[in-house]
Amino acid sequence: MADADKVNWQTGKQEIIDINSLTNQFKRVDEYAVSPDGDKIAVLGQAEDDTFTAIVNGEKWPESFELAWYLRFTPHGHLICLARIDDMWTLVVDGKPWENRFEFIWNPQFAKNSPAIALAYKSEFEYGVVVDDKPWENRFQAMRDFTLSPDGKHTAATVQVEPLGEADVFKFFEGVWSVAVDGKAWDSKYINTWRPIFSPDNSSVAAEIRTDIADYSLSVDSRDWSQKYGCVWEPVFSPDGSKVVAPVRHEGAWRMAANGELIWKTRFSQLWKPQFAPGGKKLAAIGSVEFGRWTIVIDDRPWGQTFRDMVLEPVFSPDGNRAAAVVKDENRWTICADGKTWHQDFDMVWDPVFTADSARVLAKVEKDGKYHLAADGSLKMGGFDKFWDPVVEPDGNNLLLRYIEDGKYIREVKKVSDLLG
Repeated sequence: MADADKVNWQTGKQEIIDINSLTNQFKRVDEYAVSPDGDKIAVLGQAEDDTFTAIVNGEKWPESFELAWYLRFTPHGHLICLARIDDMWTLVVDGKPWENRFEFIWNPQFAKNSPAIALAYKSEFEYGVVVDDKPWENRFQAMRDFTLSPDGKHTAATVQVEPLGEADVFKFFEGVWSVAVDGKAWDSKYINTWRPIFSPDNSSVAAEIRTDIADYSLSVDSRDWSQKYGCVWEPVFSPDGSKVVAPVRHEGAWRMAANGELIWKTRFSQLWKPQFAPGGKKLAAIGSVEFGRWTIVIDDRPWGQTFRDMVLEPVFSPDGNRAAAVVKDENRWTICADGKTWHQDFDMVWDPVFTADSARVLAKVEKDGKYHLAADGSLKMGGFDKFWDPVVEPDGNNLLLRYIEDGKYIREVKKVSDLLG
């Protein structure tokens, strides 16, 4: 949460609104969204005339729209939705629509270190990126992934820079894709490009590239790695920006590479989603040592336990010494922390949250149709109709809980020591 210091951390339980009072006013309400500080709950409501608007703590936005969806609070506490006005789409922020209209918009992204909001858009059968209602000056025939820099001042996207005739295989293999930064494409062209990312200081962009029929690599600011691989996955920058790290398929197995050099010795059946610990002192990824079995790998050392169905991206503790991940085995969900799986499993589990001292692992879980807070494998409180991820106070003393119970939205702050013991 971007503004954790602005949260009211005074302990206590507060009923914000009876949700039933909203459901009685509209034909339909859905897309429940709760603000990061827990003070507000919003829903999208469909009126009798079939228009849509947002309702925040029971108060409607002044303006209604032909259609609206994707209601979300940003990390900085602004309420947004995608809305259709006069058969065109735009973004609405805190009830005020952007001035620009588009044929379609999608994939809102929020800057890590600023309130900036970016979207992909389509206009006149061309594609681009818009940031805070300012579209790129250049648009492209096609666009895949895009990303917003941490400071919210720059965007990068994979774009098609030349036309390609139907079944024109020769032109395809000459390369018609590149990476555009702030709407200006690199000079280099590739057969394909994917998943651009910004460096932590916002100054560099790295992306996956395909350079031949079966040759893949990475490029940083249009400077390609000299090494080619059978495949590559999405890269990450190290926290100090000195290294670009990515899983690569080399000689029939997946390895981890940094700046074009292999850095892990283990050969994996699959390897992806690399993540650096805070400060960059550890590197983790999802890996498969045995075909069809998944686990977390940290600094080239796989956890002892593996899982058949799924392992999600690892989450590091604030001190960087611990890691935990959502895992699924035999169709049951639970958490694995530091290679040890919780004994209790659930119908569904959400990403783990560490306490500020890195000692405890919390998670929102679902069991028998109700939502609960679990800590280190044990249910601590719950039976809620809806429940949002717990928020830990930066100094570690308190925990913010946001939930709907018996039709009422509740904001509650509890001492960590009282709740977890």
